[in-house]
Amino acid sequence: MRQLKGKTKETNKQKKERKKEFMENKQRVFTVVLPTVAAIFVIIAAYVYVKTPKGTNYVTCGSVLKLMNVDYNVRLHSHEVKYGSGSGQQSVTGTNVKEDGNSYWIVKAESGKQCIRGKPIRCGDTIRLEHIATKKNLHSHLVSSPLTGKQEVSAYGDHKGEGDSGDNWMLICQNDFWERDDTIMLKHIDTDKYLAVTGRTYSSPISGQVEVVGEYSPSSPHTQWSVMEGLFIHPNDFRAQHNQHTEL
Repeated sequence: MRQLKGKTKETNKQKKERKKEFMENKQRVFTVVLPTVAAIFVIIAAYVYVKTPKGTNYVTCGSVLKLMNVDYNVRLHSHEVKYGSGSGQQSVTGTNVKEDGNSYWIVKAESGKQCIRGKPIRCGDTIRLEHIATKKNLHSHLVSSPLTGKQEVSAYGDHKGEGDSGDNWMLICQNDFWERDDTIMLKHIDTDKYLAVTGRTYSSPISGQVEVVGEYSPSSPHTQWSVMEGLFIHPNDFRAQHNQHTEL
């Protein structure tokens, strides 16, 4: 019995020692791990802060984006479908299909010039919009549109994305630079018309898509556009890839 009692007392003592050792180890673990975890979070936060580009609230040269007409909620769109009348050039329409890849345009400098990729676009600048899928530029001219007889808007240019002065549009916005949440207008340089939507819809082969035109009056709500989906180039991105991509 004494041996059993002695053995029992010894076992309890061992348990107390193990418990004490466990608590000491646990304290050491928390002392080491918690600062380490905190340090990791600090590093991650610092990394995110450094890697988050400043100024990406601006639309910049080289940005790829979709423009939505504020009044009709359709995105500026083009495709390899030519007008059956008028100029016979590649048609430009508005589509309500959000996911359509044919609604992406890249922001470029005016005809005959280049801009620095990642440089914010100033309100009042003259720009071109190149259709990503077909490499043709948003264009207008003194030709009647097919549905309403207003000024036709088309996509024009060669396989290198070069056209003529009819590709130039003035950016009209309220601030110093084109901000991504701005409502903007695009004024055609050659004809002083504003990019607009009429609401009239086409039949086959582009059923349901709406007519895009040049509108005389800037007061029309159909002339207002906003930036939707896109990839917005930052100056740091340009510098990092400058050796690979030197121009638009």
